[in-house]
Amino acid sequence: MRNVKPVSVGSCTLDGKHIYIQSMLNTRSDDIAGSVAQAVALEQAGCEIVRAAIPDKSAIALIPAIKEKISIPLVADIHFDYRLALEAAAAGIDKIRINPGNIGSMERVRAVVKACQARKIPIRIGVNSGSLEKEILAKYGAPTAEALVESAMGHVRMLEACDFNDIVISMKSSDVNTMIEAYRLCAQQCHYPLHLGVTEAGTERMGLIKSAIGIGTLLHDGIGETIRVSLTEDPVREIKAAQDILKCIGKRGGPQIVSCPTCGRTRIDLVKTAKEVEAALEHVEKDIKVAVMGCVVNGPGEAREADIGIAGGDGCAVLFRKGTVLRKVAEEEIVPELLAEIEKL
Repeated sequence: MRNVKPVSVGSCTLDGKHIYIQSMLNTRSDDIAGSVAQAVALEQAGCEIVRAAIPDKSAIALIPAIKEKISIPLVADIHFDYRLALEAAAAGIDKIRINPGNIGSMERVRAVVKACQARKIPIRIGVNSGSLEKEILAKYGAPTAEALVESAMGHVRMLEACDFNDIVISMKSSDVNTMIEAYRLCAQQCHYPLHLGVTEAGTERMGLIKSAIGIGTLLHDGIGETIRVSLTEDPVREIKAAQDILKCIGKRGGPQIVSCPTCGRTRIDLVKTAKEVEAALEHVEKDIKVAVMGCVVNGPGEAREADIGIAGGDGCAVLFRKGTVLRKVAEEEIVPELLAEIEKL
């Protein structure tokens, strides 16, 4: 287990004991009503920290408008203009994402630090392949893992020189291997909380795969305190994906569905059944394993560790609990009967 320096983001403490799920608004920064609505939808979906781009002074109005409607922390995503960081701090932001090396003189860095220290606002240093300094890129010849870490630690030292250490770090790459290596290297060099993510991961299909491999690998190694699954999609889909990643590695509870890929022995519409079960259990919070199996070969025997499950027959299925058959049910009654048994658990 990595020794992490706790950093508070609003009511959330990044210390490794709980992995916080993040997402970012993709509404226009000048659409206050739409941004508020999306922030509310993200919180309802399970987002625990939400970020908004603050590209100009007019976008500062987003901060009080959003914070009035949500209870989770709000992060301001700021690039280059240190004055926006000062205004975001004054407006009540919970965290600022900015790279101190990109905002000009140390006098400007100290001004941002002073504003954050006065209000106990942490700063996330966010480095990615496209933001590397020219000299670092020239040194390594490419946005390598070592280059990302050197850049991030350079920004860290600037904040530390101002006696500021409420720092969170991210080093995102669109290349999964580079991303994993960068975070592993950084975890060896510092104790600050790490924000995990594969940047520009793509549309939902490939984005999910890249994020599951990159984020999941690092969390399995004990690295990472907060995560963001980046998808070219409705950001609510990012929350669902993050929840599933955490559930798969035992970092979150809730139902886990085990279902077989089907084969020539299957005599019921298992694909339809599995999807119906998954949809029905979406808002169930019980820590249970539910098996939806195509036949008795992959039924009570192979899925005997499931708390409850079904195994298909010829137009019917057997309902079983912990490998023990309870009764036979007709195909059209599979989902209702299964859900009724889950209610009893």
